[in-house]
Amino acid sequence: MKKKVAIVVSAFVVLLLLHAASRRQLRAQSQAAQAAQPTHDMSQMKQPDAQEPGMDHAVHAMSHKHMDMGPHMKMTELRPAKPGDQERADKIVAELRSSIAKYQDYHSALDDGFKIFLPNVKAPMKHFTNWQYAAEALFHFNPEHPTSLLYEQYGDTYKLIGAMYTAPKRYSEDDLAKRIPLSVAQWHEHVNLCKPPKGQEREMLSPHARFGLAGSIATQEECEAAGGRFYPIIYIWMVHVYP
Repeated sequence: MKKKVAIVVSAFVVLLLLHAASRRQLRAQSQAAQAAQPTHDMSQMKQPDAQEPGMDHAVHAMSHKHMDMGPHMKMTELRPAKPGDQERADKIVAELRSSIAKYQDYHSALDDGFKIFLPNVKAPMKHFTNWQYAAEALFHFNPEHPTSLLYEQYGDTYKLIGAMYTAPKRYSEDDLAKRIPLSVAQWHEHVNLCKPPKGQEREMLSPHARFGLAGSIATQEECEAAGGRFYPIIYIWMVHVYP
């Protein structure tokens, strides 16, 4: 019973943290990922043509689309490959691909409990989140239960392009490596958020915002001087997978 209560409470906490993001923050993140898709360097685990000789399918399936390595994004270091990393990554990708195949029809995802995150915010990539899986991920890694499905939106319909796993923000990189080899994928977390003073929330939407995850303020000193509230870490660890 205590464990069930803890899971419910943790899920609620995750929900609050995720919804703390501004519309500007989500839009900026999605646009950055979309804009960078045509070009990726190997440090960002690029996705080459499927016919390239010797291509490691697990590596490229689990790679990030480009992420902004600015003051509001922290990513794990890409580690040298160790024996067994390849096989473990292949297994995760295979299990994920099989489990989400039915969600090519986004209605199936909705029927299975996935909810569109910030449905009224226009963004090229949308997260369909399953809060039960999010709570499970705080304690246990199940490759068949991604926290979110990733869709590209086309008008009133959606195209499945991948999934997102999460892990507790207290995890070290060694902890994350036990879930997914860090020689294959880089986890990321959003950091250094300055929440604006009450009444100035709309300032986060401006092209030259100071506050929020797209803002120029990235230190506690700057934030406090501006009258804001500083959060060193927002959300939890995340990794995007494109199988």
